[in-house]
Amino acid sequence: MIESSVRLPVSPGAGRFLVLAGVFTCAACGLVYELELVALASYLIGDSVTQASVVLSVMVFAMGIGSLLAKRLRCRAAAWFGLVETALALVGGCSAMALYAAFAWTGDRGEVWAHGSRYLFVAFSLAIGVLIGAEVPLLMVLIQRVRRQDASGAVADLFAADYVGALVGGLAFPFLLLPVLGQLTGALFTGAVNAVAGGALVFGLFGRDLSTRGRWVLLAANVLVLSVLASAAVLVDDFERAARRAVYGGDVRVAVQTDVQEVVLTGGGRGSLDLFLDGRLRISGRDEHRYHQGLVHPAMRGPHARVLILGGGDGLAAREVLRHPGVRRVDVVELDAGVVDLARRDPELSDLNAHVYRDPRVRVVTADAFRWLRSARGTYDVVLCDLPDPGITASTKLYSQEFYGLATRVLAADGRIAVHAGPVSTRARVFWTVEATLRAAGLKTVPYRVGGRQSGFAAGPDRTSEGARAPRDWGFVLAARSSPVLLRAADSEVVRAGTRAAARTWLPGTAPSTLVHPRYAN
Repeated sequence: MIESSVRLPVSPGAGRFLVLAGVFTCAACGLVYELELVALASYLIGDSVTQASVVLSVMVFAMGIGSLLAKRLRCRAAAWFGLVETALALVGGCSAMALYAAFAWTGDRGEVWAHGSRYLFVAFSLAIGVLIGAEVPLLMVLIQRVRRQDASGAVADLFAADYVGALVGGLAFPFLLLPVLGQLTGALFTGAVNAVAGGALVFGLFGRDLSTRGRWVLLAANVLVLSVLASAAVLVDDFERAARRAVYGGDVRVAVQTDVQEVVLTGGGRGSLDLFLDGRLRISGRDEHRYHQGLVHPAMRGPHARVLILGGGDGLAAREVLRHPGVRRVDVVELDAGVVDLARRDPELSDLNAHVYRDPRVRVVTADAFRWLRSARGTYDVVLCDLPDPGITASTKLYSQEFYGLATRVLAADGRIAVHAGPVSTRARVFWTVEATLRAAGLKTVPYRVGGRQSGFAAGPDRTSEGARAPRDWGFVLAARSSPVLLRAADSEVVRAGTRAAARTWLPGTAPSTLVHPRYAN
């Protein structure tokens, strides 16, 4: 039977306000946990749309389960609410560190813990969802015991406080917690706030309703959880350094979080330098010249006085462009100013790019390539798309038919576009989708590849997040208004990737990708 009365240390009006304040705080913390899981899943696993869908759908399902389970806890609503908030603070607060640890030390090695971080994402989504779902039924009992009112009014009050708290938590996560505290410390801080808010509400308003044993159990649980969170916060920097070494190896030189992404430089020499963006290997000093020569040199066989590089803030594509005589201007449109600054100032990376940013012909614009093209004026003889892989959700608009239509507007009548289209051997459908999208934008195309066993020379190694080595192969598409000619350059050794007719025999109906119908998947 549900208890119907309780002696409060404050007036019923003040008690009702304090319960709603607790609802507000717990809702804000709950939404932070959800956003934290989505952000970590997108960063550690990739494909933000898929990961967000999995996390949110699993969590909402688990909230329903938690609401059903809470029906059995209403007889001791105050005690159970305090324990639920304590558990939620521990699970939600430690979720980021646990998931990052699984990613760093297990990865995808084919062992018992292979894909461990993926399983843990689902497990944490379920656990946090169940605990969040149990909050509202218990709070409904508590607010009714503070002041009896009709059920519809109580539900309206609870959900109003819940939704406003969710708004505050949703805005605090990207604008306050992430930039000030970071993902790990931000989750720990949120857990501490959750534990304090839940404990204060129970002990402050309903402490007399708890048995002596219940008070000590709940107090001990809260102290234990807060101690764990505080200890983790003290050790978070050491933990992050150890996890980073596990992910990138022991030779991390630079690790910065820019306004756009995490940028990590490892190694110290021309042959050992690696550049990671959000955990993905972007540049390897061992073989980057093959990639950049393959991207740049075929497109430079023709007029090339004015060159536009979309992406390529590391300066390596610009280095290859400047090797061609007759280049008068190179415009680099890069979203992340931090990458450009690193390419200018880091001695190893600037040496690798031949100090191109000292050349007065190179001009940098910090902007999103899609938005910049919409307002761009003038024309270019060569447009080079040195962008992240199309399988990354944030990049799909940069591989859309609309994007290539905008690029065509700034292309000279006899100009060429070269596009990095991802590996041919492992992601052939993505590669041919890029090629079909360029054709849909009204361009003639020649697909080609660099690296891999079929290219005639050995590919360089690729460092995965676990430090393993794998063959690297890059696919490109050369496009122009008239049929472009792909010449075999001795310094790049590119080869044709095959024909569309051959591709259709095993990739039937390859369709272009658009903004409203992206066809790339990670």
